[in-house]
Amino acid sequence: MPLNENLTEITPEEFNVELDLRYATANNFTGAAIYGRRACFLNLEAAENLRKAVELAADIGFRFKIFDAFRPTEAVQALWDHSPNPDFLSAPSNGSPHSRGAAIDLTLIDGTGQELEMGTGFDAMTPMSYHGARDIAAEAQRNRAILLGLMTAAGWDFYRNEWWHYQLFTPRRYPTLSDKAAGSRLMGETGQSGAE
Repeated sequence: MPLNENLTEITPEEFNVELDLRYATANNFTGAAIYGRRACFLNLEAAENLRKAVELAADIGFRFKIFDAFRPTEAVQALWDHSPNPDFLSAPSNGSPHSRGAAIDLTLIDGTGQELEMGTGFDAMTPMSYHGARDIAAEAQRNRAILLGLMTAAGWDFYRNEWWHYQLFTPRRYPTLSDKAAGSRLMGETGQSGAE
């Protein structure tokens, strides 16, 4: 099935980003691969905002490492089934911005490819992950503020509980997509099945 016309693939070559797609590996909070293959997608508006953020980051010597972007509804369900925590995960019934191709999880890397210190790892389900957390080192607070500034200047909204999560301001303009409807083939044989 061809890729949905509203999605575009995010590749290192075209976007000058690094991909560390955690849900295609066991290196995530579930301890298991959710996706059956490593690929990254965003809807067209979000992809354009990412391009703007990449350019702004490059101006000050940084690049982005992407942990996740488009997340099929089956994956939203699998994550929720593992850890139904509304402070950090969108309930499948709400329709995640990720399943609309309208959200991205990422961090900053320096010129050597090293991640900047952010105080917690990606997907740490703790108040220390909140924007404005004051019980993290000053360096991590500074780095989070740089990430927040770059992303908001490029047209992204933030989620207050996750320093790594950014989304379009009105993601509900876009439909949620299953793996089949998206044509992303992310779920593969490894992924979970679920309702659209």
